[in-house]
Formats: sequence, structure tokens, C-alpha cells
Amino acid sequence: MLPLRCHLNQAPPQVLCRFCAVMGKLQSKLKHSTYKYRPDGIIEDRIHTKAFQEYTPAHVDTVSVVAALNSDLCVSGGKDKTVVAYDWKTGNVVKRFRGHEREITKIACVHKSNQFFSASRDRMVMMWDLHGSPQPKQQFSGHAMVVTGLAVSPDSSQLCTGSRDNTLLLWDVGTGQCVERASVSRNLVTHLCWVPREPYILQTSEDKTIRLWDSRGLQVAHIFPTKQHIQTYCEVSEDGHKCISCSNGFGGEGCEATLWDLRQTRTRMCEYKGHFQTVASGVFLPRALALMPVIATSSHDCKVKIWNQDTGACLFTLSLDGSGPLNSLAVGDTISLLCASFRRGIHLLRVDHSPGLELREVAAF
Repeated sequence: MLPLRCHLNQAPPQVLCRFCAVMGKLQSKLKHSTYKYRPDGIIEDRIHTKAFQEYTPAHVDTVSVVAALNSDLCVSGGKDKTVVAYDWKTGNVVKRFRGHEREITKIACVHKSNQFFSASRDRMVMMWDLHGSPQPKQQFSGHAMVVTGLAVSPDSSQLCTGSRDNTLLLWDVGTGQCVERASVSRNLVTHLCWVPREPYILQTSEDKTIRLWDSRGLQVAHIFPTKQHIQTYCEVSEDGHKCISCSNGFGGEGCEATLWDLRQTRTRMCEYKGHFQTVASGVFLPRALALMPVIATSSHDCKVKIWNQDTGACLFTLSLDGSGPLNSLAVGDTISLLCASFRRGIHLLRVDHSPGLELREVAAF
């Protein structure tokens, strides 16, 4: 390298510029394998980085939430107050929806439909149709504070919303009318998820509690053992037998995801520890991805981790350096994940089977 450096120092500026440009192109195509070290010197996991496609950004500011509408399209929202439908396979914005006055906090998609809901810090919930007007199809107003929970019933006839006002509201989607209201002291809602094929709604809260609500009368059906940290998120498996809850934390204290049995015992089954900051989201991955059941989590520590669902072993860690906190995670299709971040928009992640089970970033938008 020393002789090369000497020649470069003596080269005309035009030659030097051309050389740097060529090197820049080469570096963008190189595949790197690095190791991420913890402060205590222990190798945490091997991190793979690879040249990826930079698409036109979906948003001009922080992306708070992303959800998959189908195997080609995702819907996202953030601080720019805009809901965006995006074709993540081609990198094209399909449609932009405007109506909220403040940051989008939650999005819920109607199963096998082109319709979806968005919630905002403006205390409003809006219903949209991908192929309809860019104006909301229906509006739901009833909370006194920011709406932080959103769940659609399996038959799409009802919508449940939750807020920092300690209240859950149950709505008739067709009429836009509130049909049930429930309030629990200090129950600052962080997330809602409807259990497939059941009348039950799972809810996490800042009071460190996970509640299971019966939508028939909107009554608490079960309270899971209280955790030691704020519960930030919940997700239910497709069969409705299990659920994940996520914890906030810092420096490795808290920062875990927990697997619960939703059937008769409703007990804790496993914990997933390894993140160093708040775990913001967790999803069950399609069974076709691996020989064993696996889940994925995203965290404010800029990492996405894949876990063995049954043993709690971390199978792979992807570090999205420079992204800032990772706010939301969604399953795109059988091999893809979508991850919303604070600084770098939405990341498209691909699960590779060989060698082993790996996760890599293939695009950002």
C-alpha cells in the first residue's frame, strides 16, 4: 500500500478523482463479514452487510409503524403525518393518504382486503381504502389522548382502539359508532392485537401488565403475571395458541421478549434475552422459514434478532447501524421482513437459509 500511496500523492488531480470514483463503486458491491463485539469482549454474533438497493423514500421523516397489506404492498406512517402504501418489491409509492394532523402511531390492515386503519397523536382513527378516495372512508373519534392501540376483528366488523387515556373503545366499522367502552386506572395502552378466530383482544400497557379482553361486553377475561418493565408490544400467532409481549429497558436490563400460552394454562413459556435497549416489536415468522418455529424482534439498539421460539436461543443478529431505534417489524412474505426505523426509513430484510439461518438487508425506502 505504501508505493501505491506515493504514486497517488504524485498523480494529477484528475487521475486521483477517477481512481477514488472507481474504488467507491467497487466498495459498494463488496460483501463484508464482520463481528460485533460487546464491551465485555464476548463476540455477540456475526453481522453480514451487503450492497443493497436504495429506493425512493416513502417518508420524509421518522417512520413510526409499518404493516403488510399483502405479499407485495406495505402501509406505513410516521412523523410526516402521511400514510403511504408502498410496493416494496418494485420500490414504488402506490398511494399517499393525508388526513391526520399529527404523527401516525399505529396501522392495522384488514385481512385479505385493500382496507386498513391508521391511528394518530391527533386522537383520531381513520379508515382507508387502497383503491378508493385519498380521503378517509370512515373516521372514529372518541379518545381524549393519543391513540396507541388498534386491532381489527377477524370478520372485519369491529375495531378496537386503545389510548393513553386508560380507555379501550369498541367500534362498529360499518356505522363508525362506539358500541362499548372500558376504562382501567393507570392502563396506558401501548398495543392491541385481536386473537385469530376468537372474540379476545390482547393488550399491553405501561403499567407492566398484559390483559386479555373479551370483546363481548369488553370485559377483562385474564391478566397475565405482571412484568418488571413497561410492556411495549404484543403479537399473537396465526393459530391463536401463543403470543409475544415485549419489554422496554436499557443496558440489557429488561429489554426482553416473552412467549405466553394463550390456551387454558396462559402461562409464560419462554423468554428471549439479548437486546440492550427497549424491544419495540416482535413477530412470529412463517413456519416455512426454518425447521424449528422462530420469532423475530426489533429493538431501539438498532438490531433485529431471530430466535428459536422453543429454546430462546438467538440464531442470528442483524445490526442496522445508523438507523436509530427500530420502531416496528412486519412479515412481508414467506422470506421477507419489513422494519421501520427512526433515521433511515423502512428496511427490507431477507431471510437466507444457506449457510444456516441468516438475515440480511436488501433494500431501504
